[in-house]
Amino acid sequence: MSRGNRYSRWLLAAAAAWLGCAVQAAEPPKPPIKPVDAEKCFACHVEIEDFHAQGRHATVNCAHCHDNADAHMQTAKPKSMGTRPVTITDHRACASCHVDQYNSFVQTNLHSPARLEKATFKSRSPLFDKLMEGYGFTKEHGEPRSHAFMLVDQWAVDRAFGGRIQFKDWTYINKAELAANNAWNVLVDREPATSDQKKFMRQTVTAVNPVCMNCKTQDHILDWKYLGEKDPAAKWDRTSKPVEFARAMKHPLNCFMCHDPHSTGPRVVRDALISAVVDRKLGTYPMDPEKSQKTTMTKVTFKRNGQDFRAIGLLNRVDSNLMCAQCHVEYNCGPGFDCTDPEDHKPVGMADPRTNIFPWTNVFGYKKVMVEDYKFKDFKHAGTGAYLPKIQHPEFETTWGSKHERAGVECKNCHMPKKVLANGKTLTSHQQMSPRYQIKETCLTCHKDWSEKDAL
Repeated sequence: MSRGNRYSRWLLAAAAAWLGCAVQAAEPPKPPIKPVDAEKCFACHVEIEDFHAQGRHATVNCAHCHDNADAHMQTAKPKSMGTRPVTITDHRACASCHVDQYNSFVQTNLHSPARLEKATFKSRSPLFDKLMEGYGFTKEHGEPRSHAFMLVDQWAVDRAFGGRIQFKDWTYINKAELAANNAWNVLVDREPATSDQKKFMRQTVTAVNPVCMNCKTQDHILDWKYLGEKDPAAKWDRTSKPVEFARAMKHPLNCFMCHDPHSTGPRVVRDALISAVVDRKLGTYPMDPEKSQKTTMTKVTFKRNGQDFRAIGLLNRVDSNLMCAQCHVEYNCGPGFDCTDPEDHKPVGMADPRTNIFPWTNVFGYKKVMVEDYKFKDFKHAGTGAYLPKIQHPEFETTWGSKHERAGVECKNCHMPKKVLANGKTLTSHQQMSPRYQIKETCLTCHKDWSEKDAL
């Protein structure tokens, strides 16, 4: 090593120490995967065998994504799970093969500022705080960052946990890979684990709950009954304590939210979306019945103890609009008020199924669905005293019927474009971000008569 390089390494280490950020030690190598007899697994998990045999993961052994299989095999009996195997929800289970996709996922976009408030006079919605006065979103409603930060950024904001969960220090705010591998690598809960969800700092609220965290992580997918209903076999439900739920979660936007781990086919797992499309028969594109017939969703239900427990939605074709609509859509994920009696708005708590609903309509149909059909309003305006519905981020609804949507443009075309790596390999970038930072790969692929300045 040259003297210059040694000095640079020393300088970086000294700076890290001075800033109070510990240098991350390399993780010890994991033991090699011990394959299991997949046929024994399929003897009980018949539906998984069908997915596995037909997909690109047909040669991938169960042990690649499941641990503790030996103990499970010894104790499992018909109609009983016995000792459950450990399902690996970490992105790195996929990253061992899909290295480039993972690397793009945890790449930090340094052009996107952290914790930029939407309601400032120069931002996108200067009057937001006045319009939504009395609603939790008025407390630190920051601009989004990449998905690697989506879990930590939800928790370390003033509207979520009353100020109790914070970054370890300011140097951890842009460590994407640490945040993606385990949110608690960069965060700290400043209160005892046994303390209740309440305000610990002024100018904060406690507006987070297990349903709204469903969009940020699916680490709990095997322990959450469909739509968050209570069940003896479900560790978590809509009424679970937010602090306990959060402390058990680690990984943002698990790969399996959009990619079936057994077949590798496209899918969704967000239960309220599956309910809207399949149970309520609204279709994948409720404003376009013809397009709904081209892109279909099949609900597959998994049982536990002989009863329907959870479900996934299999797509017949890759459609990133539907995959992204698991989160980037108008939804209700919290308590509010029953407006059946216009003179007496009774509180609606998390036990009510209306706290996990996708209206799945456009802006003009929202009142019909939520207010007239479901008799639900979100909050009481602190200034006027009026009970109001809210529409928080209807990105999917906004694209319905647009010129881009009619032309076949999907979310991925602008936010996850194809990119060519240094080795010549082409991949879909998983560093989801605004097209303004990747003009050549997005706008200019169609608008070939534009310059980059025109596109901006």
